[in-house]
Amino acid sequence: MREVDDALRQDELEGFFKRYGIPLLAAIIVGLSGLGGYLWWQSSQKQAADERGEQFIVALDQLDAGARKAAYDKLAPVIEADGTASAVAAKLVRAGIALEENRPDEAALIYSQVAEDKDAPQPFRDLANLRYVAARFDEMKPQEVIDRLKSLAVPGNAWFGPAGELVGTAYLEQGKDDLAGPLFANIARDEAQPDTLRGRARQLAGMLGVDALDDVIGEAGEGTSGDKAAPADVAKTPEAQ
Repeated sequence: MREVDDALRQDELEGFFKRYGIPLLAAIIVGLSGLGGYLWWQSSQKQAADERGEQFIVALDQLDAGARKAAYDKLAPVIEADGTASAVAAKLVRAGIALEENRPDEAALIYSQVAEDKDAPQPFRDLANLRYVAARFDEMKPQEVIDRLKSLAVPGNAWFGPAGELVGTAYLEQGKDDLAGPLFANIARDEAQPDTLRGRARQLAGMLGVDALDDVIGEAGEGTSGDKAAPADVAKTPEAQ
């Protein structure tokens, strides 16, 4: 019985390989080929990313050394790898170079392209939108400025300070002092913002009758946050002198 059972199993195994051996072998070969191809593609992608990273760093070094033209040209192969974060960053650097070389139209075009690129990382799109408005502010209607930057001009947003300043200025052009004053005051109180920006915002808030001095009150405890401040009182601050 044992010999019969072994013989039966051997016959079944031989029948299985005769029937499915070639397709099974082909599937194994295809699987191994696919795995090898994927590993090669992954390696080549990593190598290409490393090369783009090196080119980007070289371009930044050239820009830091004042060689703007060389840096601008060096960014070309990085930008050609469209759809990558490094390509978007390279476009933003190129736009900055264009602004420094007094080519605002080119810079605005690049900023607009990045801002509208749905595949670009959102922080890059927000920055491009902000830079576009800054470059085209004098040519834009106040409401257009507000519509484009209002979502960024909120406390806690990474671009709150510069976006808030532009939106606040647009409010002033519309005669909406009641909206501009509190916005400038919030910027002035935000310790994460640069001192120069906070100083400008503090002066503007004070001129509009909104107290933004709670962050500079001394040990004497003069003034309270949120109180109205007369223009004469604001003129006594170091920023307004």
